[in-house]
Amino acid sequence: MQIHIEGSRLPGRVCRPGGDFAGYENIHVGVQRKDRPGELFGLLPGDAPSASWTLDCTATPTATTASATADGVEISGPYVQDRLGGRFVYLSWGTVDENGLFSMFRRAKLMFADIGADVLEAAARSGHLTARLPLSDAKGQPLCARVRPPVIEWSAAAPA
Repeated sequence: MQIHIEGSRLPGRVCRPGGDFAGYENIHVGVQRKDRPGELFGLLPGDAPSASWTLDCTATPTATTASATADGVEISGPYVQDRLGGRFVYLSWGTVDENGLFSMFRRAKLMFADIGADVLEAAARSGHLTARLPLSDAKGQPLCARVRPPVIEWSAAAPA
């Protein structure tokens, strides 16, 4: 199965301080590899017109257990995190310095437990699970924390 993540409304390369946000320059976003915060897939600048990532993974039907992601479908792969509370994908936000070094300052967590059972089962059959979401919050800052519907829209459709 492939997970397609389609992001819109990126925050820009520079975000000024505000509230609990320190403010950063040369902002980038990418998908974090499982258990490797410094290893990112598809690093993109924060001022890109849009963002998309396609992740290869495995969707395995299982008996409903505590380790299953949702109603009998377990998703695993090199970019799927597996922690207490379920499986998910991290979008990592950070700055890139003049030497190309990425320094993370926040992450967005795309939880599979937030996907409806019907959508997840259809995705396992179709081979496509698509997430569509804005990548900036209401303040225009990089989206972070657990991203839940309706902010994120999950479907079993292939990307357009």
